[in-house]
Amino acid sequence: MMYRLVADAAMVVHFLFLVYMAVGGFLAWRWRRTIWVHLAVAAWGVLSIVTGVECPLTLAEDWGRRQAGMEGLPASGFIDHYIEGVVYPEAYTNLARLGVAVLVLFSYVGYVLRRQ
Repeated sequence: MMYRLVADAAMVVHFLFLVYMAVGGFLAWRWRRTIWVHLAVAAWGVLSIVTGVECPLTLAEDWGRRQAGMEGLPASGFIDHYIEGVVYPEAYTNLARLGVAVLVLFSYVGYVLRRQ
């Protein structure tokens, strides 16, 4: 039971992390100091895409699922399992990434403009 909670908590935190990566820059319009957190989150997103480094949240969820006697996440990882093919078709992965990048850049431009 406890391992299942670990897996589920890691999954929820992972979804929240991805939502924050996409729109968290807009929070900095109101709470300016959060821009540093968002820069780190966005950098991690870029790093994970460019290098393919595995996210610790994916590892935690996979570990929790396996310890609970469930099937682990597929080798392709969290996004392929929960998002690609569910939220958007797999063929649109690059378009989805571009959309998130545009959102982040727009939030940063807005941050700079609002700061002046």
